[in-house]
Amino acid sequence: MSNFSRTDHTERVEVRCEASTGSVRTDACVILQAKHLSKRFNDGVLDVTVLQNLNLEVTEGETLAIVGASGSGKSTLLHLLGGLDAPTDGSAWLMGRDWTAMNPSEQGVWRNQHLGFVYQFHHLLPEFSALDNVAMPLLIRRMKRAEARAQAAQILKDVGLASRMAHRPAELSGGERQRVAIARSLVCKPACVLADEPTGNLDRRTADGIFEMMLGLAKAQGTAFVLVTHDEALAARCNRQFGLSIGKS
Repeated sequence: MSNFSRTDHTERVEVRCEASTGSVRTDACVILQAKHLSKRFNDGVLDVTVLQNLNLEVTEGETLAIVGASGSGKSTLLHLLGGLDAPTDGSAWLMGRDWTAMNPSEQGVWRNQHLGFVYQFHHLLPEFSALDNVAMPLLIRRMKRAEARAQAAQILKDVGLASRMAHRPAELSGGERQRVAIARSLVCKPACVLADEPTGNLDRRTADGIFEMMLGLAKAQGTAFVLVTHDEALAARCNRQFGLSIGKS
C-alpha cells in the first residue's frame, strides 16, 4: 500500500495540537471539533431536538465510531461535522475554521480540500468507469485530466482494484463498489473521512475486509475516519466510540 501526504494549500490553516488519552497519538492535531453543538428541527407543528450541547474532538489519524440507536442523531451529527447542515446552536469546526463563518462557496472549497465522504450506498456515477469516478473530485478542482486520472489510478491500486479501473459500477461487486467509493473519498488526500454506515450494505466477510482496509489507510496516511455504524464489532475496533442517546453523548 502506498504512503502519501496531504496536499499543501496556499491558505494558512491553524489546527490545535494537544495531548489525548487512550490509543490516540499524544501529539496528534485536532482536525474536527463540535463545540456545544445542538440541532433542532421545527416544521411549525413539531419541534424536535435531535442533538443537544455536544462537545467532540477528532484528531489526526484517529478512527472514531459514532454509535447509538436509530433516531439518536448519528447521521445528523455527521452532517453537521461535514458542514452539510447548520447547527441550531453551537458550532462545528474543520481544520481550525467554523463552518458557519464561511459562505456556501467557501464551504464547498474547504470541504473538497479537507474532507472525504462515504455512504452506505456508494453513490457512484453509473455512466463513468471506476477510474473516472475516483478522479471526479480532482476534476472539480480543475486539475488536468491526465494528472487526475494518474492520481485516481494510484489510489485504486492502494485499495486493491488495479485490475478493475475500466469497469463501470454495474460491472463491480458490492464490495468493489464500496472500495471505489472509499478511493474517491481519499483521492484529494483529506484530513478526515466521514463515513455513514460504510459497510451496512455488505456481508460480514466483505464488511470486515473493507473496514480493515480503512484502518490501514488511516494508519498509513494519517487520515482520520469518523464512522456512523450499528455494527458493534466494527465499532469496537476503532480508537474510540462516541455514543449518542436521544441526541446526547
